Amino acid sequence: MTGGFLQDPPRLGNTYQDDPLLADLLARELPATVAAELDGELRTLGELAGGPLYAQSLRERTLEPVHTAWDAWGRRIDHIEVTPLWREAQRLAAVHGLVAAGHEPRLGADARTWQFAAAYVLGPSLDLYTCPLAMTDGAATTLRDHDDPTLAAYRARLVSRDPAQMWTSGQWMTERTGGSDVGGTETVARRADDGRWRLSGTKWFTSATTAEMALALARPEGNPAGSGGLALFLVETRDDEGRLRGISINRLKDTLGTRKVPTAELTLDDAPALLVGEARGGVRAIAPMLTITRTWNAVCAAGLARRGVMLARDYAGRRRAFGALLADKPLHVDTLAGLDAEVGGMLALTMRVVRQLGAAEHGDGAAAARLRWLTPLAKLTTGKQAVAVTSEAIEACGGAGYVEDTGLPRLVADAQVLPIWEGTTDVLSLDLLRALAAPGAVASVRAELAESLATVTAPGLTAAVEAARALGERALGWLEATAAAEREAGARRFALALGRALQLAHLAALAQWCGDHGRSDHAAACALRLAGHPCPHP
Repeated sequence: MTGGFLQDPPRLGNTYQDDPLLADLLARELPATVAAELDGELRTLGELAGGPLYAQSLRERTLEPVHTAWDAWGRRIDHIEVTPLWREAQRLAAVHGLVAAGHEPRLGADARTWQFAAAYVLGPSLDLYTCPLAMTDGAATTLRDHDDPTLAAYRARLVSRDPAQMWTSGQWMTERTGGSDVGGTETVARRADDGRWRLSGTKWFTSATTAEMALALARPEGNPAGSGGLALFLVETRDDEGRLRGISINRLKDTLGTRKVPTAELTLDDAPALLVGEARGGVRAIAPMLTITRTWNAVCAAGLARRGVMLARDYAGRRRAFGALLADKPLHVDTLAGLDAEVGGMLALTMRVVRQLGAAEHGDGAAAARLRWLTPLAKLTTGKQAVAVTSEAIEACGGAGYVEDTGLPRLVADAQVLPIWEGTTDVLSLDLLRALAAPGAVASVRAELAESLATVTAPGLTAAVEAARALGERALGWLEATAAAEREAGARRFALALGRALQLAHLAALAQWCGDHGRSDHAAACALRLAGHPCPHP
């Protein structure tokens, strides 16, 4: 039998050219010469992401990392074989500077915008290779502040553009005692007779275990209990022969999503390590890493959500049902517009964090203070949105969206980790409360909202301005009217409301700029849509 109806699968085009909001943001934020240069780079990356890399990810859908503990002759080798796409991702990350670009002096404070724009465009086609890149970037940032030639040599590897030289770094904090609560860390650091440090203990959740090095928390012998007694160490994972140095891989985790990421349980048995900084204060020492990894988390959330919307929108132009294309069905068009607006808010807020990060790293003290509350807020807000948007995106593809062969279910499975990595929504909501307890912090939030909204004068954007102002004041009013001891129960609702208010404010400001400069009306459409739906996904 021939003929009949067959569904056409969704396809990707150039993932940069098909995202006008990103181009508008970059045109507003960057000097014209930098924006033009980056435009060429992003066109290349967008073609790769939507073409050969996406096709390769579909072909390799069932491939996962394989751990071989022993060789045929009984030797412990703990080899992890990653997928071909992961090996290609390592090369591309080096060549295109997905870590390096954020640390190179040529672009000054604009370097972070360049770096994260590239990660946003290319990252969703790299099978979560953004995970080791985030930790590598965080490690490079942490080591930058230490005047030690040995640590500088390791850092040079992390920010190299040479695929043969570039290393990645892990981040080993989570133990059996818990994730975010590192105060119960049981890994012990001992000084051997030769004066060198050795670590012993179990790391319960180590992502991207194939990294050549890792930053790890451990408690030097004799230090007090709690987080104050921890120190930060650098562990080079393998020797010149490729053998693990005092490390055994117990097993790879059987995770819901992120299955391309070799996530493992490790046992450390006198693993050699270098002390990073002092023998106490490890949590403070690793704080710069968390700022970076949380920023990556937000960027990846926005990128993955955008990928879902792109696929759902393309599918709507191919799928015929009830006598017409889905793209011609008013309700379906409205559903996709809502998803597009969510991603617009995610991108606007995330790129605000990125701009503040670049400014802070080049001496802007006000930006550094703002990051303390803005980073956890953006991470927790976008993490929840990514799950909601990708879930809706695969639903928009009907039954095909639920079939693993299509590759679509991986979107929501991979997105589910984003509210968990680098601090859960509840943990970061409480962290936000702590950040806003600092002198001047609440005033800083009000200024952030007011400064953005003050630029918006177009009558057509009034609804977005009023919604952002009302939601922001309602959230901050609750904070100021509620006793500190009673705020915890409402912390999540407060954080999500404030995140939505800032998304609206920054989208409205971008929409005003686009109108003033003859650019697209995409930001305005997103802002007005969110204004009509002021409550973000829970």
